[in-house]
Amino acid sequence: MAAMSGYEPTSRRPIASLFRRTAGTATRFCLRYGIHPDVISYLSIVAALIAAICFWKSGGTRWLLLIAPLFCYLRLWFNMLDGMVAFAARNASRRGEILNDLPDRVSDVVIFAGVAHSGLMNPLIGYWAAIFAVLTAYVGLFGQALGVQRQFGGLMSKPWRMVALHCGAWLTFFLAQQSFATLTILDWTCLVVIGGCIETIVVRLKHITAALQDKG
Repeated sequence: MAAMSGYEPTSRRPIASLFRRTAGTATRFCLRYGIHPDVISYLSIVAALIAAICFWKSGGTRWLLLIAPLFCYLRLWFNMLDGMVAFAARNASRRGEILNDLPDRVSDVVIFAGVAHSGLMNPLIGYWAAIFAVLTAYVGLFGQALGVQRQFGGLMSKPWRMVALHCGAWLTFFLAQQSFATLTILDWTCLVVIGGCIETIVVRLKHITAALQDKG
């Protein structure tokens, strides 16, 4: 990604200051040794793949349910770090916007596919969660595509999807093979994600529509 001086990202995801501070040292390390933001973006997919493999194999090796969420959070951390490094190095670009966002969508699908094939839930529910995760992010981009602010609001943004999976995974581990109304804990977890994504899509569409009306 060639440096493009003067380019400023039009929309930046709000990140909790405590979470952002965890990447301060890593950002300085990347700047010092010339680690490119694209490399960090690709590392987020690697972290997502490891999380997916852990979920996939957790049906037979239950302790992997404790490990998988940690790689989900590592994925989020890399997602944050690549933007921080690009901004600090002043080499943000339009191409970089694509590489900052596309790995997120790949990661969402990969992680939920791993959950779907864990043997601990109905695979169809897991795949619907993956579809709605991608659709939620896609709707958020509408605003930016139409010339207004990109939307990050709603209950089930990317970080909260990973938190929901974390809760579902650890509950499944500690409560063993509990089922409620024929659905497992991970079934319910993905249904919560789907419901939250629907709410998030509605909220984002309302905000985008309002912004377009104000602009027009």
